[in-house]
Amino acid sequence: MTEKKQITCIVCPLGCKIMVDIKGDKVDVLSGNKCKKGVNYAIYEALDPRRVLTTSVLVEDGEWPLVSVKSSRPVPKNKIFDVLKEIRKVKIKAPVKIGRTIIMDVAGTGIDIISTKSIKKCL
Repeated sequence: MTEKKQITCIVCPLGCKIMVDIKGDKVDVLSGNKCKKGVNYAIYEALDPRRVLTTSVLVEDGEWPLVSVKSSRPVPKNKIFDVLKEIRKVKIKAPVKIGRTIIMDVAGTGIDIISTKSIKKCL
């Protein structure tokens, strides 16, 4: 069974509308790409879509109540809600340094959640 699908490339500002034909685990790019990067993006997006996840985590005794975090690598789209569910359970104590690993191997993905801001402890 084949499925035709249009994918909007996000690699560059052009936003090419790439038409692909998906046959199981094989993807044929039919039209719409203006460069090879678009071809690669469309193939990966059709077979295994992933997103870098950015959100925040609660902080106790900090100058701010939340610290911004992101995934160390793109998360499979079908795991995003599982990852967010785990992140919602976490509360960390200040101080927090930028680059600190907040959660290792979140939701069994092999991906870590990392702080993207430093938060000082309240005095």
